[in-house]
Amino acid sequence: MASAVETAGGPQLGDGAAEGAPVLLTGLPRQRGDAAAPVVDAPPAAPVAAAVAPTPARRSRPRPWRLLPTPTGTPFTFCYAVLLVGTSLYADHGDPSVVSALLQGSSTDVVHLAQAPLLVLVASALWSAGGLLSGYALAFLFVLTALERRIGGVRSAAVFFGGHALATLATELPVGFSVAAGGLPDSSLHRLDYGISFGVMTCVGALAGLLPAWLRWPLLVAGGYQVLSGLLAYADPMTDWGHALSLALGIAAWPLLRYWRAQRSGPAPLLGDLGHPALRPGRAV
Repeated sequence: MASAVETAGGPQLGDGAAEGAPVLLTGLPRQRGDAAAPVVDAPPAAPVAAAVAPTPARRSRPRPWRLLPTPTGTPFTFCYAVLLVGTSLYADHGDPSVVSALLQGSSTDVVHLAQAPLLVLVASALWSAGGLLSGYALAFLFVLTALERRIGGVRSAAVFFGGHALATLATELPVGFSVAAGGLPDSSLHRLDYGISFGVMTCVGALAGLLPAWLRWPLLVAGGYQVLSGLLAYADPMTDWGHALSLALGIAAWPLLRYWRAQRSGPAPLLGDLGHPALRPGRAV
């Protein structure tokens, strides 16, 4: 038998080679059994904890312009504020006889509520009693903006108009019953009543439930002070009791408002979510 076995185009396996040793082919580096080839160790794998550790959150810079409404961020508050500016300017500079007729037709007195309740409930909220520089007009601007940024425009409108309508009915219906019972004169049925104060006070109470404690209680104290000072002055008790009821309605809506805010913000992101498709919401893991 020959002392060596020729491989086609390859090296020879002699008698001195151990049986079962791998045959090395020329031209192919890093073959198994090639002792001459240097072994390069792979870099150690990074610890898993370091890969998924969250980066420290950067401190957000104060953005004071978010206190004011914008067309894209708070469209309901922005459009409503523009409408109130227009009606207030017309009330100050328009024809007095026309302005008086419009305010009388927008009044939520007992007679108008009995004739066209939906029309006057909406029309009465298109005017700001006291003008653009009144306390309720300024509160509308900041409170509605903050509320809409937390629960959205449609839900903010529901809170505002819901409080406006409920407080109006709760204060005007007893007037009608008192007139029918002979406790008040017939002139009380035509009492001029319009403005945004009931809706604003409802939103004040509602917003307090969505703020941290260090902001919630000062806001409630300010709203309560406004209500109590009006009741103690006894200049317009029916309207002042409507403000107290509106504030209570906003506070009573805290559970619903917090549920709405949770729906709007969505679930909290998973710790270590690096953008893998399997970790995206709605994907089965």
